[in-house]
Amino acid sequence: MWLGYGACALAGCFWGTGFYFGKLALREMGVGHMVLYRFLFACVGMLPAMLVGGRGGRRWTTREKWTLVTSAGLGIPLQFLMQFEGLAHTTVSHASLMVGTMPVLLAIGATIFAGERLDWIGWLALAGSTAGAALIVLGGEHSSGGNGPTLGGDLLVVLSMVIALGWILMNKSLVQAHSPITVTAYGILTGTAMLAVWVIAVDGPPPVSGVSRTAWLALGASGVLCTSMTTALWNWGLHHVPASRAGVFLNIEPALGSWLGVQFLGDRLGPFAWVGGGLILAAAVTLTARGNEPEVILE
Repeated sequence: MWLGYGACALAGCFWGTGFYFGKLALREMGVGHMVLYRFLFACVGMLPAMLVGGRGGRRWTTREKWTLVTSAGLGIPLQFLMQFEGLAHTTVSHASLMVGTMPVLLAIGATIFAGERLDWIGWLALAGSTAGAALIVLGGEHSSGGNGPTLGGDLLVVLSMVIALGWILMNKSLVQAHSPITVTAYGILTGTAMLAVWVIAVDGPPPVSGVSRTAWLALGASGVLCTSMTTALWNWGLHHVPASRAGVFLNIEPALGSWLGVQFLGDRLGPFAWVGGGLILAAAVTLTARGNEPEVILE
């Protein structure tokens, strides 16, 4: 179980760099092309893992195949095009704050649809963790240069989190029956194929010439590090821990995203940020320390 928590925490750390790398690439191309390149790199990153981890296992049922296709459609073209369209109209810090709503959405979704339960301490930890992510970002001051946040951009990121909830819960059901690596690889490959059809039809072929080395490095990192590796880690973690408790580690993403904004995009964090970091750490310790205790479910 502890390795499962560690995998989810590491996935949260890698996911935390996604908005920063995305913002770098968006300086030189549109949202559709940036997201498409991200997942093309992710497909390359998943090939070795699929060859090693995708062997054997039981056959996929027709229902599971349709679940995979639906999950891939929600989790890649729909979620990421919406999420990075929102990022294009807001700041990294504000987008990171909106991601802080995900753990609460995940806990609610896991309770309603997956039959999982949290007691009042678990809910309090999730609420405190989300509040901590909000404090980190709200304690910052955006630099006067560059584009500022917009309500529309923020709301698009929140809506993408609602869509991501469906992807997470569907993956949870699939990894109970199949290898997490197999689910991850097939999901990314299927979703990328859908994404490529949509982006090329709407925006045309992605640019090749005129893209700087910085943008290529950002795209490669966002694909391999922030997508294929994180999704594999997250699916493997969900195979070993309840989704509602793993959700607290998603708050690493807004925390780290805010820190990157401070270090590289000119934001400033005040004392609220330190309080927020403490809340996130306390919530993570609380949930993981109680992870080996049996849950008491009151009907």
